[in-house]
Amino acid sequence: MLKQYLQFKLSQKLSPQQIQLMKLIQLPTQAFEQRLKQEMEENPALEGGKEESDEYDDTYDEFDNSDDSYDDSETIGEDINVDEYLSDDDIPDYRTQTNNYSADDDDKDIPFAAGTSFTQYLTNQLNTFRLSDDERDIAEFLVGSVDESGYIRRSLTDIADDLAFTQNVYTDEKSIEKVLHIVHQLDPAGVGARNLQECLSIQLHRKEKNPDVELATDIIDNAFEQFTKKHYKKLLQKFDITEMQLKDAIDEIEHLNPKPGGSYSGNNKIVEHIVPDFAIKIVDGELELTLNGRNAPELHVSREYTDMMKGYKEAKDKSKSQKDAVQFIKQKLDAAKWFIEAIKQRQQTLFVTMSAIMHYQKEYFLSGDETKLKPMILKDIADEIEMDVSTVSRVANSKYVDTPYGTKLIKEFFSESMTNDQGEEVSTREIKKILEITIGDENKRKPLTDDKLAAILLEKGYPIARRTVAKYREQLDIPVARLRKKI
Repeated sequence: MLKQYLQFKLSQKLSPQQIQLMKLIQLPTQAFEQRLKQEMEENPALEGGKEESDEYDDTYDEFDNSDDSYDDSETIGEDINVDEYLSDDDIPDYRTQTNNYSADDDDKDIPFAAGTSFTQYLTNQLNTFRLSDDERDIAEFLVGSVDESGYIRRSLTDIADDLAFTQNVYTDEKSIEKVLHIVHQLDPAGVGARNLQECLSIQLHRKEKNPDVELATDIIDNAFEQFTKKHYKKLLQKFDITEMQLKDAIDEIEHLNPKPGGSYSGNNKIVEHIVPDFAIKIVDGELELTLNGRNAPELHVSREYTDMMKGYKEAKDKSKSQKDAVQFIKQKLDAAKWFIEAIKQRQQTLFVTMSAIMHYQKEYFLSGDETKLKPMILKDIADEIEMDVSTVSRVANSKYVDTPYGTKLIKEFFSESMTNDQGEEVSTREIKKILEITIGDENKRKPLTDDKLAAILLEKGYPIARRTVAKYREQLDIPVARLRKKI
């Protein structure tokens, strides 16, 4: 049975302007500059830089259009109040803001040098070998299968199938392996290996022979599993050698390159350049926070749009085409107004949020000692600045701050808390730092187990379980005790 009834409810709906602001807040400086460039390309009413003439009125710099939620279905023509777009209000704040960068810093483009790719570098070396047509096709295909680390991580069966389908070369695994040995002779040493063991073995076989290199080669070729698991006693028994001989052989292995592709200086890897969004300096014992000036662009509305709007106002006979034009102009002006306002709010939000974080972690920023980082979660800062947790998260996740102790990702300053034996709340970052120092100072011949590490932390006043120690150790990318052992 169908029934009809009325229901009243309250719901929250984000306006387009709020959505735009949230998207801008989460952008770091470089991405923000790209977004700004995109907006200026898409909106001809928005221009960067200062006005050409100071005598020119500040038309469009700050609009008094009270209808912030513009609807496309709004009537055009006489219903548009042109005067609202031709107001002579005071110069807005964003026009008087200064930029922290000098004129020398205007060139923000990073030049990239073009060079020979890693694949081409290897292919060029094949010219020094006498190869048949089929062998050259196979060799070039193998070189093309080398990844950025220098490995070929595909089986010979898959390579044989691909050669048949894509290159029309019909061959078998034995022939491919024969050509692969030629690829193994290319530089850098170890390139074209199918796994780490083969990579290290290739490098050792190409080294000048001496007792240490021969023993290292024997270990890699015949006892690789015991070596990786650091079963040193088994290695001593298997090869009937002394600890000193084993130590010298391991030293030879440790000087090898596990990623030969990374040693090629001409490889065209994408390099990520971090531009700090904030800078914190210590001036006369006090912290000083600045926002990167590239986050405060100078924007204004195009003078041409001023003239078009004035021309429409002064026209006596308004044609349909003129009304359509002024409707388009109104949309672009509204978009420009919203974007400029969003940039202004973005600046304020970034500065207020980072300022709260800086004052919350004042002891750390003054000393640089990570053990002085206080427990801090997103809600602590959100309550402090009276904003939503999601807003703080957007600021913290993708922004960097330049400090006297290096450039740091802001989210690294956030950490959970635990209670020490004195009943005080301490940061988990503090515990991780102490754990890292303890492991760094341990005797590598007898590294500390997680149980012993938990006991040491307990003595220092941090009662945490062994499994928690294991979790923190893994987060610090520190292996278990057996794999930290040295002889």
